[in-house]
Amino acid sequence: MIIVGAIALLCVLGAVLMRVTGGVGNRVAVIESGGKVIKEIDLDRVTEEYSFTVAAPGGGYNVVRVRPGEIRVTGADCPDRICVKHGNLTDAAAPIVCMPHELIITLRGDGDAADAEAR
Repeated sequence: MIIVGAIALLCVLGAVLMRVTGGVGNRVAVIESGGKVIKEIDLDRVTEEYSFTVAAPGGGYNVVRVRPGEIRVTGADCPDRICVKHGNLTDAAAPIVCMPHELIITLRGDGDAADAEAR
């Protein structure tokens, strides 16, 4: 649990640094599960809504919804559902975090991600 907290703290600090340094370019959502980046989505290139499920390393799930310019967690089987209550990710300084499922969704302003996904 301490490791997950440390990872979340590092992500928050990284997001704050990006905001302070004025990250430019497209807004890219970075989805991490179990400490590994599993997907990057260029939100400015999304043209239609879609959802996908992220399976947690220790069991459980989070449902992520992507719309043009926005991303959020719409469902989860964690006890507190703070990730669902977070709403749309609109600010790099406030990532979506699901501690029980080790899920972190951050926003960065870097349009040069080679493996960014768009639908």
